[in-house]
Amino acid sequence: MPKTLPVCLLAVATPALAQQAHELDTTSDANASTVIVTATRTPMPIERIDSSVTVLDKQAIDAAQDMDVASLLLRTPSVSLSRNGGYGTDITFRLRGAEGDQTVVVLDGVKLTDPAAPDGSFNMGNLLTGDASRIEVLRGPQSTLWGSQAIAGVVNIVTAEPTAPLQGSFDVEGGSRDTVDARAGLGGKDGRVSWRLAGEAFTTDGISALDPRFGGVERDGYATQSASGRVEVALSEAVSADLRGFYLHGRTDIDGTDPVTFAMVDTPEFEINDQWLGYAGLKAGSFGGRLRSRFGYSYTDTRRRNIDPRLVPGDETSFRSNGSTRRAEYEGTLTLFDGGNAVFGVEHEWSRFSSISPQFQATPDNGHADLTDEYLQVNAEPLGGLTLSGGVRHDDYVSYGSRFLFSGGAAWKLDTGTVLRARYGEGYKAPSLYQLYSQYGNPALKPTEAKGWEAGVEQHVWADRLILGGDYFERRTRQLVIFNSCFGIPPGTDPLCDSHAIVGGYYRNLGRSFAQGVELTGSLRPLTGLSIDANYSWIKSISRSAGTEGNWLPRRPRKEGNATLTYRWPFDLSTAVAVRWAGHSFNDAGNMTRLKGYALVDLRVEMPLNERVWLFARAENVADEHYETVYQYGTLGRSIYAGIRGRF
Repeated sequence: MPKTLPVCLLAVATPALAQQAHELDTTSDANASTVIVTATRTPMPIERIDSSVTVLDKQAIDAAQDMDVASLLLRTPSVSLSRNGGYGTDITFRLRGAEGDQTVVVLDGVKLTDPAAPDGSFNMGNLLTGDASRIEVLRGPQSTLWGSQAIAGVVNIVTAEPTAPLQGSFDVEGGSRDTVDARAGLGGKDGRVSWRLAGEAFTTDGISALDPRFGGVERDGYATQSASGRVEVALSEAVSADLRGFYLHGRTDIDGTDPVTFAMVDTPEFEINDQWLGYAGLKAGSFGGRLRSRFGYSYTDTRRRNIDPRLVPGDETSFRSNGSTRRAEYEGTLTLFDGGNAVFGVEHEWSRFSSISPQFQATPDNGHADLTDEYLQVNAEPLGGLTLSGGVRHDDYVSYGSRFLFSGGAAWKLDTGTVLRARYGEGYKAPSLYQLYSQYGNPALKPTEAKGWEAGVEQHVWADRLILGGDYFERRTRQLVIFNSCFGIPPGTDPLCDSHAIVGGYYRNLGRSFAQGVELTGSLRPLTGLSIDANYSWIKSISRSAGTEGNWLPRRPRKEGNATLTYRWPFDLSTAVAVRWAGHSFNDAGNMTRLKGYALVDLRVEMPLNERVWLFARAENVADEHYETVYQYGTLGRSIYAGIRGRF
């Protein structure tokens, strides 16, 4: 691994002390005032946002050429991933060194959840770029607006919205390991009606989920098909209704453990995953447009089934789960005065889960939870360029009572091209239904709580051809939920171990953690057609729990960086070199197993055939470097893809 790479990245980003407000590519507008952020629940110019945020528009998504959202986000500051193999396998997404279940993922305004997952988090392994036209990453505790799980931040994904009577797009590409990805969308806006339909099919022979260095031989393939649709109808000048839907079906080959030795081995197991999302909403304006209201009802459902052909024919299901969430909500935005507004709302959520491992359980685990919450955030611009915000949220859980959360911040855009930001926020993560009610469950669990603050600066110079940004943050988290093993605990010592003796452990509140970090970013456009973008993150995420005090939290590199050099030639050919670098990490809480650092180099090329059609190709991990994000799990080696893209 090159030891000079961090220095190279700093050379591009210095003297910035944190991250840029938004990601730029060679075709995007460097003028920050044109960027509108919607992850704050009300559209706001990016220079008025008091949190650090990355915005990827459609041009940036196309330029990166990544097929899945996780790989795309990995190029942004303070993001790390743990993936259990190739495409389609489970992904743990970590933002600013937080746990994988502490980031909210939102698709077209609907929170993506899986109440049947052990930690309740949404698995990004099946989330391809699809019809996404915009992705926002809002960092720092955001629970006052987004509730449980938003300790680390929010990933907001927005799909394409038609602006003309007929619009469409298609992308077809293929390459290494017989990988084929095809997606298309068609929609239009004419009079009072706008609509959009989209679909995607992806297949690959894949790699062995078990690292070949540990005996992995067979390829574990992945195939998925998805479809989405939306329609919005203007019922009057002030009222509109919209419907949205999404469905995904996927099959992922996986590797597991030997039932005798518990060692990782090649297995013929595979997972079937079905996901549904539905939304119905009504938007209305009143009081001359000063009050904008939205009434919505959403439904998400995730069903998973693991099949093991080694089991008795006709009874080959090794695991089955179903998790669903229904949410009814009202959201209002009231213009208080010029430059000031209030965002407020109330939500009620019903969550259900069921799961069973038939070989070990006679009956499934079941559980449910209800939640009602209210929130309010006020944004004001008392002086030209200065925006202040303050928010409060009240949550009332049936299981463990109510709580209040607070946040506040400021963003100040100066005439010198400088933007200053500072924010304090509180967050929480409710125990998952699995942690509460499964065979390992503990109904006495309390929510995880967090408090964090950040301060940042961004400087625009040379007519925005040079943008430097910086941010420093801290976050303290308590009452983390961990799995407590009962092996070796004498009977009568721990009552919960006695009641969980058959399964050998249970979930409990024990953990504390501390994170602090510095994010550096830089964007340079020195010549026509030439651009250099870089970011570097230093994040110290450590345990404050007894027994592991001071240890690195698992699978979180302390140092990470990205750099992309792009040149668009006079004859419109675009070429790019992208580098992803990560320092070493540890696979376990005891810091006994070290995962070495790595550097990956990608090459990209794109050529327009006309104003609407492009050819593109890329080579990923061109040096074919071996690396691990999870011990004993494989990662993609050198890969080559090519395709065609159309926009009309």
